[in-house]
Amino acid sequence: MSLKDLAEGLPLDPLPPPRYRDENLPHAPSRTTRLTQEEERLALQNSLRYIPPEYHEELAPEFALELRMYGHIYMYRFLPQIEMRAYPIDDYPCQCKQAASIMLMIMNNLDPKVAQFPQELVTYGGNGQVFSNWAQFWLVMKYLSEMKEDQTLAMYSGHPAGLFPSHRDAPRVVITNGMVIPNYSSRENYDRMFALGVTMYGQMTAGSYCYIGPQGIVHGTTLTLLNAGRRKFGDSDLRGKVFVTSGLGGMSGAQAKAAVICGCVGVIAEVSREALMKRHDQGWLLEVAEDVDQCVALIRQRRKDKKATSIGFHGNIVTLWERLVREYNQTGEILVDIGSDQTSCHNPFNGGYYPVELTVDEANQMMVEETENFRQHVHKSLRRHADAINTLTRGGMYFFDYGNAFLLEASRAGADVREEGLLSGTQFKYASYVQDIMGDIFSLGFGPFRWVCTSCDPDDLRKTDEIAATVLEEILNKGVSAASKRQYEDNLHWIKEARNQQMVVGSQARILYSDQRGRIAIALAFNDAISQGNLKGPVVISRDHHDVSGTDSPFRETSNICDGSQFCADMAMQNVIGDSFRGATWVAIHNGGGVGWGEVINGGFGLLLDGSPEASRKAQTMLAWDVSNGVARRSWCGNSHAQATVSNAMDENPRLKVTLPHKVEDSDLLERALKE
Repeated sequence: MSLKDLAEGLPLDPLPPPRYRDENLPHAPSRTTRLTQEEERLALQNSLRYIPPEYHEELAPEFALELRMYGHIYMYRFLPQIEMRAYPIDDYPCQCKQAASIMLMIMNNLDPKVAQFPQELVTYGGNGQVFSNWAQFWLVMKYLSEMKEDQTLAMYSGHPAGLFPSHRDAPRVVITNGMVIPNYSSRENYDRMFALGVTMYGQMTAGSYCYIGPQGIVHGTTLTLLNAGRRKFGDSDLRGKVFVTSGLGGMSGAQAKAAVICGCVGVIAEVSREALMKRHDQGWLLEVAEDVDQCVALIRQRRKDKKATSIGFHGNIVTLWERLVREYNQTGEILVDIGSDQTSCHNPFNGGYYPVELTVDEANQMMVEETENFRQHVHKSLRRHADAINTLTRGGMYFFDYGNAFLLEASRAGADVREEGLLSGTQFKYASYVQDIMGDIFSLGFGPFRWVCTSCDPDDLRKTDEIAATVLEEILNKGVSAASKRQYEDNLHWIKEARNQQMVVGSQARILYSDQRGRIAIALAFNDAISQGNLKGPVVISRDHHDVSGTDSPFRETSNICDGSQFCADMAMQNVIGDSFRGATWVAIHNGGGVGWGEVINGGFGLLLDGSPEASRKAQTMLAWDVSNGVARRSWCGNSHAQATVSNAMDENPRLKVTLPHKVEDSDLLERALKE
């Protein structure tokens, strides 16, 4: 099969033979649908809408079997028989480069080296879908191959509604995922609607086609660990310090690499042997401990040697935490300095969190056959999980919530993690990493900027690294604020060392935390290099949705918003709308991502730099909005760093005028006025 075949659309004449799950690949757990008989009929009917009637007799029983076995109709028969990966942009049979760049990004998201469950179209996070079924993949590839520069593809939760007339400056693709009316955005309704095939959970960069493998979060994790060290120890020297966490599947796979970059001993528990060995084989995980005794022995030795390493413990994180508590109770020694968690707790009852009392196979069976019993096991495990962490923090360990909904789900399970708050109703004993560590970075306008070299040539990636480093050095030499200087220095060190860390998995991509000034300057420098022929192909610029402006999430990205608006989603909605008419090649807005369905609204973009003056204009205009929108919101809620940052931006651009807050200088005034 060739890329040209993909552009032909769903293969029907003849029908491909039946295909089944490849047992050599990891697979999404079977889902509990709880559909009524009438709803099962509707799910089957919905899936057959993609298929001409003459094939229904053959395919209907097959789709019905998938629904009952796996809780969803994936259409395995239509798995493309092609090596799924990012191909050079010129290889794609398209009428415009923008469409070809999107095809490249989609195929990278589904690359088995990149995707968590590739045959179920899940990129990361346990249920972060690119599409809902394989018919949608084929249709999208056909539409993109036919697309002209005056058309826009509308994507409804994985479903391609069609190509619609637009104009050259409009986005080529507009994506919405999980946009459910708020009163119906419950976990139970999601399970039902996903089974029906009418919505899907796009996570963040899965459903927006912008995932770049675990590298996509490794820079953020590195910065988080460095700044956690500064907070806990007064500096970022983490030699001999032990960081314990969990998860090596998708985004969490970055933790092992980040620990080594920071110079500490990273210990990451993972219940899936396939996920653990995948990261080990890719060179992201350096050592493997098969049991908890071996793991503790390795911790002691590497801690003593002050050797930077990453240890993958094949087992349940609760087992490890409780063993570390036992060591503490018996010896008085805290073997861990910093702790966190990266289980997929946004999806705790469908494979995102495996309870300690069950094996993986037992859990996979129980979550389908005994759903309520499984929920009880999850809740019990979360309580044990939290109890162990509480014991170790009382002994001096620093713990932070890493935005995966661990504390939220632990509190719902009745664990001792809550403190009563004023506006949100619930606050937690442990701050999220945004509150404690990264919040000021966002308020300064720094966030996870990304790019992908569409030539797929490693030499282009090397050149873009060098260009980005030169740009940052020039900005530093011209002068930046004292608050921003450390960030620039950290990020310059990162980009100079990035190539040595061998972080590429999938497309030739890079992540670099940067602010508005840096992003625009880097994008313009890339575009100049393309126009001058110094790069072999165009560059896609993007970012994680987890950014300054992209996400409204009260327990993560906006957890340090303190004016009562942390549950409002105006920022994320404004952001994607603003990006769409300022030059983005594609835009996406999602319900759910990171902390779970109904808990967050987030969005993102992709923009193709092709060396043209139009690309420079779009990048300059769109990137300025994409950062300053979130800084303005953070300024309005009272953050002093954000106020200074947006004031500087207004000084540099007279056309920018942001409403700044007036501070109540007399704190007693409020009490006096309310008493009167």
